[in-house]
Amino acid sequence: MTDDKIALSTLLEKSSDASFLREMIGFAAERLMALETETLCNAAPGARSAERLNQRNGYRDRDWETRAGTVELRIPKLRRGSYFPAFLEPRRMAEKALTAVIQEAYIQGISTRSVDDLVKAMGCEGVSKSQVSRLCGEIDERVNAFLTRPIEGDWPYVWLDATYIKVRRDHRIVSTAVIIAVGVNTDGRREVLGMTTGHSEAEPFWVEFLRSLARRGLRGVKLVWSSPTLMRG
Repeated sequence: MTDDKIALSTLLEKSSDASFLREMIGFAAERLMALETETLCNAAPGARSAERLNQRNGYRDRDWETRAGTVELRIPKLRRGSYFPAFLEPRRMAEKALTAVIQEAYIQGISTRSVDDLVKAMGCEGVSKSQVSRLCGEIDERVNAFLTRPIEGDWPYVWLDATYIKVRRDHRIVSTAVIIAVGVNTDGRREVLGMTTGHSEAEPFWVEFLRSLARRGLRGVKLVWSSPTLMRG
């Protein structure tokens, strides 16, 4: 992972207690395990098929320690033989690849290159690139829904920060500004309220971002503060 992606990862993790990042890592891991076991069984869950080779037989729980915190996994069990997801093998860079794909969804949507990298890193046997591509599409949809959701309740404290990362656009690598708003509600809970990207941190960029938070329902703000310096990749 490049330094600018590390800066974004740090920003997301410290800003929101990594809850959404952790949730997305768990979602992607569960979906990949479902795809793998479907291939091993040669049939979808609950489907009647003369081609079926095996059957699922419940789950076993396992904690997966990630940079976003502990992810609770439910690993499928098979009636004949055993199944253990390759991405949990020691030294495999699966969690790093998953985190990178989720961060890419935050910034610009997931690319074909990231799908290829994810397939290699996860070591998913029998799972096609098209299946992983569909999973990445689901990640894109979930991230977009999270970033555009209505903001409910009062958020008296709002923290603003920014960084610059390099992204590929029109076959060129360009520097892109990323700004993020994190709110703290009356119960002390932190949550990412919004994030957006642009060519620079010019005033109109900030104004439109803040107005978008208001349109989504941000209210009850008493104090807004920001980092005195930008994190640059």
